[in-house]
Amino acid sequence: MHGYSRLGRASGSPPSSPKFRRHSKGRGGGVGVGVDVKLLERWVYAVISAVYRRRGVLLFAPLLYVSAMLLYMGTMGFHLGFTTTTPSSSAPPPLGSLYRSPQLFQHLWPYIQPQNNPTNNDLMMNVWNIKSRPSWKPCNNLQNSQAELPKSNGFLIIEANGGLNQQRLSICDAVAVAGLLNATLVIPIFHLNSVWRDSSKFGDIFDEEFFIYALRHHVNVVRELPADILERFDNNISNIVNLRVKGWSSPTYYLQKVLPRLLELGAVRIAPFSNRLAHAVPSEIQGLRCLSNFGALRFSEPIRTLAAKMVDKMIQNASTSGGKYISVHLRFEEDMVAFSCCVYDGGEEEQREMDIARERSWRGKFRKKNRIIRPGAIRMDGKCPLTPLEVGMMLRGMGFDNNTSVYVAAGKIYKAEKYMAPLKQMFPRLETKDTLASPEELAPFKGYSSRLAALDYTICLYSEVFVTTQGGNFPHFLIGHRRYSYEGHAKTIIPDKRKLAQLFDSPHIRWESFQRQLREMLHHSDVKGSEIRKQSASLFMYPMPDCMCKQAAAKNSTR
Repeated sequence: MHGYSRLGRASGSPPSSPKFRRHSKGRGGGVGVGVDVKLLERWVYAVISAVYRRRGVLLFAPLLYVSAMLLYMGTMGFHLGFTTTTPSSSAPPPLGSLYRSPQLFQHLWPYIQPQNNPTNNDLMMNVWNIKSRPSWKPCNNLQNSQAELPKSNGFLIIEANGGLNQQRLSICDAVAVAGLLNATLVIPIFHLNSVWRDSSKFGDIFDEEFFIYALRHHVNVVRELPADILERFDNNISNIVNLRVKGWSSPTYYLQKVLPRLLELGAVRIAPFSNRLAHAVPSEIQGLRCLSNFGALRFSEPIRTLAAKMVDKMIQNASTSGGKYISVHLRFEEDMVAFSCCVYDGGEEEQREMDIARERSWRGKFRKKNRIIRPGAIRMDGKCPLTPLEVGMMLRGMGFDNNTSVYVAAGKIYKAEKYMAPLKQMFPRLETKDTLASPEELAPFKGYSSRLAALDYTICLYSEVFVTTQGGNFPHFLIGHRRYSYEGHAKTIIPDKRKLAQLFDSPHIRWESFQRQLREMLHHSDVKGSEIRKQSASLFMYPMPDCMCKQAAAKNSTR
């Protein structure tokens, strides 16, 4: 079950040193197997030297060099395609290239199993070293307002696409651009995405009235175009010119290219509007991003009401630890597993199901000629989605026992009955949307992925510990929101997945060593929790110092 090659070699894993290449005759895996590598290097050097001495063929030197390097790479056993054949070599696969977490779980279960860890309550109450870090709070200047906004230069219409937090990004950037151009923003249009398949409108997910009110002193926002403006375009919004703005455009671009058209036409449209504004913009424009994301965008009343009930239940379930619980963003849906091209323990059935899923969602993308797919290398690089089993072992290794309340934010887990069972075994107090809310309460949200994601977002926001496992816009925005809510600290575990790949591929590791390395990982997340935004980073994940101001040391010392 675990004997497949994870590095895309039909004959086994790449050898760990040149000596294996010199003595591996008969092993299929590339051109030139069995050739002395040092001899080949000398030959390449001699040929290039000779070529460079003769001016007439100087231009052929780069071609000869590339050809020689390709031949040299052939001796390293590079192989094209997606291969999972059984290795015939005695050379062990590189550490971290195999999925052997189930074997590790069986080995460590006698140490994981003990219950009622007396230190668990202390751990939940003291996961984060609060007193050792500077404290931040939202800047007051975000609330500064103008008594009256200047006359508008026209109407800005944008189309937000993608999932919940991709739409959130587009909305915040649209507010910033509207402020930059002194334009009136029309409530953004949500594009029906072929992947998310959610037909929700802005008002179904966000509180439209509150959004307009919160921005009233900063940017004019209207629900729809006035009738007289729409008449200019034959009452068809599609007739309004659509400006194709490049990704990450600067404020200067908008002022030089978009503003003249806005003044000329009275209304412009930008669709799509995903990632259309640069990270680095003037502070007053960053302030509009801050205000829209952390102040103006709140979820609609139906989402807030149900989410509040679910948060209350999680707090009640965690009464033994002061109402503190862990939330986990688990990305082990079928599409995510398929897209990763990682191999787990499902054998031929898994491979067949993943091939079907890849073809269904990304027609032909993974079957392109000469595409290199190496599952083992992907796993070693920390790019494979963590399984529920791996998340459970990680948390238990960090010191959280089976009395810990855990909320799992996820879509439909791939083979949930199989993969969720060990996580529930390690954490019996595990909850999901379906266990916290009744079918009747969830009925209005079913079939609307963004509304369901909004429930997950809220429950994760109020957890004492948030665990991200795969990246993406959901944790990106949530980590920033948690920093904004918790005085600058994300209170988030961001695991080192390269390190985890090695740990989970060590089925005979000692429990003490396993624990020590995972507790170091937890400490590292604590230290990195208060990071300040770098110039190329997004303030939606790093709100300091654009959206938050450092508190005085004297106040912080009294905590």
